Amino acid sequence: MAINLDTLSPAELKALIANAQSQMQAAHANHVREVREKIERLLKSSGLTLTDVYPTRGGKGAKGPKSVVVPKYRNPANAAQTWSGRGKRPLWFVQALKKRGTTVESLLIDGAPKAAPAKAVRKGAARKAAKTSAKKAP
Repeated sequence: MAINLDTLSPAELKALIANAQSQMQAAHANHVREVREKIERLLKSSGLTLTDVYPTRGGKGAKGPKSVVVPKYRNPANAAQTWSGRGKRPLWFVQALKKRGTTVESLLIDGAPKAAPAKAVRKGAARKAAKTSAKKAP
């Protein structure tokens, strides 16, 4: 059943392409279904599950166990509250820093690495701050 493409009009060619694409999708879906059935039969006959064969595929544990980060800061008011220094600052950390005399370094747990120094102030911001402080001085 050979089709002479040279004799078809553009509309007929578009219809032929659309039919071929839909037929291709149906054939692919059928092929996937057949392969899936073969795999399920093979697993059932061997007494295994897909998780036995591929333990890291799908479901929980797909990325492996998450590593625990050692806490870096401790709440002086409640020793059970700690923070690793990653992510958003916890409320207790922010509130502790608002208290007079409390610094980031004072919240460090003994043996934890020191906090990285603050980022340098941009020249424009430093000049602006200098001008404002100069205006306030009598």
